[in-house]
Amino acid sequence: MASSRPRGSSFSRNISSAATSQVPGVKLGPNGTSFLSSGIPDLDQILGGGFTLGSLVMVMEDPEAPHHMLLLRNFMSQGLIHKQPLLYASPEKDPRGFLGTLPSPMASKEEKSHERPADPDTNLRIAWQYMKYFGEQNSEVQRGGKAEYCNDFDLRKPLERHFYSGQQVDCISLRDSPNLAPLLERCSTFSAQITNFRSDGHITCAGRIAIQSLNSPQCDFSDKEWNMLSFIRSLKGMVRSSGAVAVISFPPSLVSPTFLKRWQHLADTLISVKAIPDEDKELAKLLTGYQDMLGLVSVHKVARINTQVPAILEATTFSMKLRKRRALVLECLNQAPVDGSSGSSYGTSGSCSGSSKTGNLDF
Repeated sequence: MASSRPRGSSFSRNISSAATSQVPGVKLGPNGTSFLSSGIPDLDQILGGGFTLGSLVMVMEDPEAPHHMLLLRNFMSQGLIHKQPLLYASPEKDPRGFLGTLPSPMASKEEKSHERPADPDTNLRIAWQYMKYFGEQNSEVQRGGKAEYCNDFDLRKPLERHFYSGQQVDCISLRDSPNLAPLLERCSTFSAQITNFRSDGHITCAGRIAIQSLNSPQCDFSDKEWNMLSFIRSLKGMVRSSGAVAVISFPPSLVSPTFLKRWQHLADTLISVKAIPDEDKELAKLLTGYQDMLGLVSVHKVARINTQVPAILEATTFSMKLRKRRALVLECLNQAPVDGSSGSSYGTSGSCSGSSKTGNLDF
């Protein structure tokens, strides 16, 4: 039976996506998807734009180092900069105190380029008159450019208090809860508030949910794996129907192998972090820039919504470094050159052939 609804062209404009582009901190992607920034420019580029709006992101922690907190801090700070509602859950007694450790955004490249030192020469009076126009142009770039979507954060400078002192920031402690029912209720209320911001199906606001160490031993429900699995399923449904992104970190060593596979399957985006030993001579010989690495970040799964085409990444493991000891950056792993007679070989042999003699065609 033929449908009475006229079939639109594949090149027709997506009205809901066009309305989403007006939301601060939300970027449009292919196939009508929208992205929220992770707070790390390199990670956004790896994932194809950031965290997909309405997706569930799971981060597998490393028990030896709290590198997952770097991802959570940047994720939360980016949302507060955009004035997006935030829900943070932690096994600590005072989760709101964690907000004081969030990093502050650094000055953008455009802002630094327009900053000019004062010229002692008083003859350039006309050039001085145009300085105010440079300031206006800078504000326009910061409002409409890439700096508005994703910022570089200074891990040594705390975020100003006025960003997280508003009413749109909700914190909850998981330590005193016998089960996950209170957290599920708070997440439901938070998702309902985000949904209320919709008008005619258009998203006018985006929210962020950050849950730290879901199965931490400090929580009374850490041994109730079925309840935690049910919570993850319910949260994924809430996030998918509202304009929010949920990030959950958990130590995989405290989850049974059977439930670990189910948790990984429920995640839309799956990331793991791993610490690097301070003195690993074999790894130092294998990788370049080993001394500057903080840890490793592996991307196991990338969210693909509104499409059946899988995401194929050029690399899945990246190194975590601090640029100028402040900003967090991710870089591809590069193999260090092996010391040899030529000093520039990347393999065990310095030529194409197995002969040790060198000729005009050897390279």
